[in-house]
Amino acid sequence: MNHHQVTLPRLTALARQAAPKLLEAVVAPLAVFYLAMVVLGFKWALALTVAWVYLGVIWRLIRRVKVPATMYLAAFAITVRAAVAFWTGTWMWFFIQPEMGTICISFAFLASVRLNRPLVQKLTLDYIHLPSAVLKHERVRRFFARITLLWAFVLLMNSTLSIALAVYESLAGTLAGFMLLRTSAVALISGTAIAFSVIAFKRLLQRLHVVHT
Repeated sequence: MNHHQVTLPRLTALARQAAPKLLEAVVAPLAVFYLAMVVLGFKWALALTVAWVYLGVIWRLIRRVKVPATMYLAAFAITVRAAVAFWTGTWMWFFIQPEMGTICISFAFLASVRLNRPLVQKLTLDYIHLPSAVLKHERVRRFFARITLLWAFVLLMNSTLSIALAVYESLAGTLAGFMLLRTSAVALISGTAIAFSVIAFKRLLQRLHVVHT
């Protein structure tokens, strides 16, 4: 195989790009919900969490910054989650609902492998340019298929564990215990899978003698 130039961003650069979005979309809503739950109660926690997401949309509209379509979807999703949790009267359903969506995504990952269109390959190409000659190589195709399978099971494992913890801790009445255990477990499982994926991808490029920068 001929040498190909591949632009492979540094992990620190990707982390700097992803951190603000992760904080706004994931960490901040959880922090708002937990603090409001402790100080003001369950209903206020739901209301303030929904308000946080909508304020993010309104702030961008006021500044005339393009609002990503995913943000509108997030606003819709958080509204549905809050409505269901308010109706059931328990925080458990506020956290279980997105996990059900993640389970569906994990099955989509599995289906994409069956259709020979692994989703991890599509997601990778959003950040890294790979020449068509590299993408057509049999090792590369097998790699993306296997990594997609890996992430299908990672997503399924994270969601199943999160639902089990939510049910258990809801019965025990400890939201703090759920958030601590769930965050730690998901971080450990996902972090291990990310490290493995990156290392495996770099080794694949080295074996194919692909030059990356």
